[in-house]
Amino acid sequence: MKYFSVLLQFILGFFVGILLLVSGTTALAYVVFYRLNTSPPKPIFVEETPKKAAETSKIESNAQQKAKKSEEKSQEEIAAQQPQASPEVEEEKKEDLPSGAYKASVIWPSGLSLRAEPDQDAQRIGGIDYEAELIILKTSLDGDWQNVRLSQNGQEGWVKAGNVQKIE
Repeated sequence: MKYFSVLLQFILGFFVGILLLVSGTTALAYVVFYRLNTSPPKPIFVEETPKKAAETSKIESNAQQKAKKSEEKSQEEIAAQQPQASPEVEEEKKEDLPSGAYKASVIWPSGLSLRAEPDQDAQRIGGIDYEAELIILKTSLDGDWQNVRLSQNGQEGWVKAGNVQKIE
């Protein structure tokens, strides 16, 4: 009977040890994979101004604000006097793209670097945020780079191909 008790204790201890080893490994794997699954923080490009600097630059004197308001009012009055163009004509003006060009948006989660030439070692002239809209002008002969124009400011440069999706 004594041998039976020792054998039972050994088997029970063996299974408890295996259970602890498996549960510890599972918990560690969960923590590691959870950290790998989170998105990295949004990059801040050199060309972007910090929020504090942008806020201080927005503060203008009352005279400048009044001048802007009066200028806007005069522009609105001029626009009201001119005949309105049909929505179709306005849409055609918006779609004034060069032949072969199309609109796209950035699908790379951390944004793209805008380069002066179609080369990884070329000078970086700007950055493009995730889901930003741009115009694809052409693709390099090897298909690795795309010449783009930013919709916001008209800046042109090159980005690595495959990181944008066509907007229909």
